[in-house]
Amino acid sequence: MLGFSWLSACRADGTGALQLPEEWIELNAFLKIGDNGLVTIISPNPEAGQGVKTSMPMIIAEELDVDWKNVLVEQADLNTDAFTRQFIGGSQAIRRGWQSLRLAGATARQMLMQAAANTWEVPVNEITTRAGVLYHTNSGKEAGYGELASAAAEIPVPEEVELKDKKDFDIVGTSRKNVDGQKIVTGQPLFGIDVSKENMAIAMIVHPPAFGMKLKSFDATEVKSMPGIKDVFPITVMEDDYERQYFDTCTYQEVIAIVGNSTWEVMNAKMMLNVQWEPFDDYTLKRNMFGRVGTLEVPGGLENTANHMEQMAKRAAEPGNVRRKDGNPEEVFKTAEKVIERTYTAPFLVHNCMEPMNFFADVTEDKALLIGPLQKPEYTEQTLSARLGIPLENIDIQMTRLGGGYGRRSYAHWLVEAAVISQKMKTPVKLIYSREDDMTDGIYRPTYQATYRAALGADNNLIGFHVKAGGIPESPLYADRFPAGAVDNYLAEDWSINSNITVGSFRAPRSNFMGPVEQMFLDEVAEAAGKDPIEFRLELLKRAQENPVGERNDYDAARYAGVLELVRDKSGWDKNVTNKNRGVAAYFCHDSYAAHVVDLEEKNGRPKVDKVFSAIDCGILVNPDAAANMVEGAVVDGIGCGMYGEMTFTNGEPDKNNFDSYRMIRHNEAPNSVDVHFVQSEIDPTGLGEPPFPPIIAALGNALYKATGKRFYDQPFIKIYNPI
Repeated sequence: MLGFSWLSACRADGTGALQLPEEWIELNAFLKIGDNGLVTIISPNPEAGQGVKTSMPMIIAEELDVDWKNVLVEQADLNTDAFTRQFIGGSQAIRRGWQSLRLAGATARQMLMQAAANTWEVPVNEITTRAGVLYHTNSGKEAGYGELASAAAEIPVPEEVELKDKKDFDIVGTSRKNVDGQKIVTGQPLFGIDVSKENMAIAMIVHPPAFGMKLKSFDATEVKSMPGIKDVFPITVMEDDYERQYFDTCTYQEVIAIVGNSTWEVMNAKMMLNVQWEPFDDYTLKRNMFGRVGTLEVPGGLENTANHMEQMAKRAAEPGNVRRKDGNPEEVFKTAEKVIERTYTAPFLVHNCMEPMNFFADVTEDKALLIGPLQKPEYTEQTLSARLGIPLENIDIQMTRLGGGYGRRSYAHWLVEAAVISQKMKTPVKLIYSREDDMTDGIYRPTYQATYRAALGADNNLIGFHVKAGGIPESPLYADRFPAGAVDNYLAEDWSINSNITVGSFRAPRSNFMGPVEQMFLDEVAEAAGKDPIEFRLELLKRAQENPVGERNDYDAARYAGVLELVRDKSGWDKNVTNKNRGVAAYFCHDSYAAHVVDLEEKNGRPKVDKVFSAIDCGILVNPDAAANMVEGAVVDGIGCGMYGEMTFTNGEPDKNNFDSYRMIRHNEAPNSVDVHFVQSEIDPTGLGEPPFPPIIAALGNALYKATGKRFYDQPFIKIYNPI
């Protein structure tokens, strides 16, 4: 419905923008226009530092044809009636929202033009717009958007509108400052951890110390008498017979809730609580995978990292599941002039968002208000409705800025915990995880292993390629990715081993392993063939472009080659810089292409990345500075994960529970500079948050080889780093 609304929380920014209007007129769910021409644009998706709260409104403003300095931005609450795909993950926010965001702006502009045409009694095709002003050139009439916003709100919503020609963009493709930037640097409340409400209690949870264990009993007598403690009780996060949805991963079914007046008092109570735990037996869950209902077998037992490595080595030696086969790879490997075979491993990884998990919940008998950071609110709302017994229309989820996500906040079991605690306590509650809770309560990137084989012919050309990949508890294989399609004889197999350690999306799922190991292996194959690593890849991509093998190749060989050529040129790769340990890698995922060259040096016996050159093809850039920032962040994150990241387990218990033991990249270990370049394109935007992440790990590994003379087959690299 079209209607009227007020906004009292925003301010003009002192840069020549209009002041607050007396009245706001809503033209559609995405925007409202003040009677003085000031525009508020609603950003529908959660903001986790990737910049969508700025870039999404930029797309709307572009088609609305309004001056950016007169735009204010609001974060939307969850509203599945007004918005579609209101979540972040899979680098899909801009890619999936591109068309609908453009239409939202163009539709409002068309309604304003029609209102002007009706008011001035002229044909609508004679009306033009520029920077928030409507013009009728023949009569010399003009009016600001605010003057005609009320009339426009009465216009029927047009079924079809004309979008701008991309060459006429003047907001999209230009750099704009983060709309939350000032609030961030001045410490204003933006994050879930900042939420504070009247009569709000603080809650924390106590979960089993190890995977494979469950609650046996506890004695809260002493804890309940401690200062500030309101109650201590067990909660069932999700009922045993509940059919879990895709993002309903929950590490521990039953946890203990401690509720009190302050975080400090509750944390002290946690340390004093007397709890007994016991191993659980195998059990089965129902799971709905976006319409495909199946079962998930959860094995009992206390797992160990040492056993995991043995299990993966044993399983990898057995026949795998064939996912793709081209030509006759078995025969080619028997007769090849040279065969290179290498096995790679990578450990479980922790997301380690800087803002630990938290959520505010105020649940009454028939409605629920929830405020906090999460990535998939529309799916979580369905889970809440089922768990609380409250209709969807009575659940209100308000989104705050995320202090890190990377997939961790897709699985919002802590939100369910907060809601269940509030429902039982009959009071508003903010649930907060300690860092130890966050690091030991899942959800992790799986541990993986892959074996690659390459067959070279007499002319040192690649004639056969075999990849066999698996992991605990899932396989990382992408059977149709490069170099599939570039080799006549190709075989891809996979396998998996079940586990009770909970896993989930981690930045560039599966690609975060397959990209690095594939690209490190190709570097070694190029060396065995006596070829430059970039030229070796380009030869294969030329084959895939001109005479591809198979029809299921999921990459565009020309775009793939394009980022390699760009990074080659920008890094001066062909200049044969002798004082640099240089590594290169490129990868395709989330519909985008990324390539990096790493220049690495050694300082005081430690590896130090001096400079990274990055080339990205992600289609049209909405906000170039923000896009460069995202690439820089992926580079730092990838170097940190590849060099240092690792979670291990002893008898089901995570061996690390805080930053004193879980190694993160430090400020002085970040690259001295990251030189980011984008392929100029008119292709609609594709993914960007994840694609730069996988290849930077490989480029680092290949540079480490140049520095040390040895290949790095196991992550984290620091465990085996030993300079020449």
